[in-house]
Amino acid sequence: MLDLTRRTFIQGAAATVLASSIYRPANAAPKRGGHLRIGLAGGSSQDNVDPASVVYDTAYLTMATARNTLVNVEPNGDLSPGLAVKWEPSADVTQWTFEIRQGVAFHSGKKLEAEDIIASLNLHRGEDSTSPAKSLMEPVTEIAADGGNKIVVKLSGPNVDFPAVLTDLRLVIVPAKDGKADRQTLDGTGAYVIESFEPGQRIRFKRNPNYWDAENASFFDTAEVIVITDAAARMNALRSGQVDVINLADLKTLNMLKRVPGIKVEDVPSGRFYIFGMMSDADPYKDKNVRQALKYAINRQEMVDKILLGHGTVGNDQPLDRAHKYFDKSLVQREYDPDKVRFHLKQAGLSELRVSLSVAEAAFPGAVAAGSLYAASAEQAGVTIDVTREPDDGYFENVWMKKPFTADYWTKLASADAQFTQGFFPGSPFNETHFDNARFNDLLVEARATLDESKRSEMYNEMQRLVHEESGAVIPMFANYVWATKANVAHSAELSTKGDLDGFRCIERWWFENA
Repeated sequence: MLDLTRRTFIQGAAATVLASSIYRPANAAPKRGGHLRIGLAGGSSQDNVDPASVVYDTAYLTMATARNTLVNVEPNGDLSPGLAVKWEPSADVTQWTFEIRQGVAFHSGKKLEAEDIIASLNLHRGEDSTSPAKSLMEPVTEIAADGGNKIVVKLSGPNVDFPAVLTDLRLVIVPAKDGKADRQTLDGTGAYVIESFEPGQRIRFKRNPNYWDAENASFFDTAEVIVITDAAARMNALRSGQVDVINLADLKTLNMLKRVPGIKVEDVPSGRFYIFGMMSDADPYKDKNVRQALKYAINRQEMVDKILLGHGTVGNDQPLDRAHKYFDKSLVQREYDPDKVRFHLKQAGLSELRVSLSVAEAAFPGAVAAGSLYAASAEQAGVTIDVTREPDDGYFENVWMKKPFTADYWTKLASADAQFTQGFFPGSPFNETHFDNARFNDLLVEARATLDESKRSEMYNEMQRLVHEESGAVIPMFANYVWATKANVAHSAELSTKGDLDGFRCIERWWFENA
């Protein structure tokens, strides 16, 4: 029975990895030409081109535009070839062999070689690594070349989802220099060349004339990203014609924007969620009853109605959205309940509770107002939340993961394993709640080795319940991606929800209809 299950798995994998291209637009003849201008929220003076320092949206967009991963993820969630044309697991799924695409060159003209790939992946490994993707690469024990066109990745245990790990935009490939990845280079193998990079201000790109997948991508001649953190300023920049695309459109004035001639608004459901994270190893959050009290003290539907203005759905303190194939439908939705708040406070030996919550608009659009709503609903149940508005610039460097109760946002990752590993596995630099649950940790490792889909589903369901009940994650809502463009900006009918603006691939994949 195990052999049959494994054969089915291998056949399914082979069907996926032999796909001919990373992307084919639905439109039979996308137009080439023109200069795309994007007004982007999610930038900082701390931005850089180091793959091991990717935090803000500007960095993700840069990685997706100028560089490539070994494996890509399609809008429907299927994996497809990137710099690897195909991959195959060993019999026990503890080793994966990747065949490298031939004839690929970096923007500098340097030929892509196995040593570049090995150095780029090793950047996120080892005790000295500070990469946010370190936890994803933690199971890797060795990466080695196999002949001239293959690399072999050995793992500490079976992992059926490992190719999905390599779709992470922090695991892009850069040139090797003296045996190590060049972290400061602007070089890449992607659809566009970085012409200039001004942290927190502007990034300019030009089409890579030698892109290996130019038939299916890189339709604009040039593009630039202008960092505009203020929502009103972004909206005005689009109205006045200074930019062609904006992300995170201001929901409060969205109906007015829809009435502007020549502008279209797009509303894309996604797995992006907003979170208030408590460090469960810090006082007073060490006490599970305190964490439970704070989870019952938030009015989730009010958040969706007043912060998202209906452009999203309520969350339930676990990271998988309702469209996820492993979403646990049996998990009871947690509701705002002042009586349960008081009950858990009493169980903690408290008659009242006072905590500090740090927020910033950089955490997510509307985070400041969301913090105020949270404080107002909590106050009715005997909990005082002192909301501190932190500076937007440097929020993720100076506040998040430094203070014990903060606001944050997450995008939908390529697999349930990646979502749980990045957000809730001990040792992950993104484990903002400092969650460390022995049963959860065992299940996460066991699920990687489980080929039976029904058993994996049971494991991921239990992991959702553990995060829901035990962690310091308050996840009140899943937010749609709402962006706006000029009417002549076109794209495929299928859009990725693995990140804003088509999984951050808008420059690579979109085009002007009248170019």
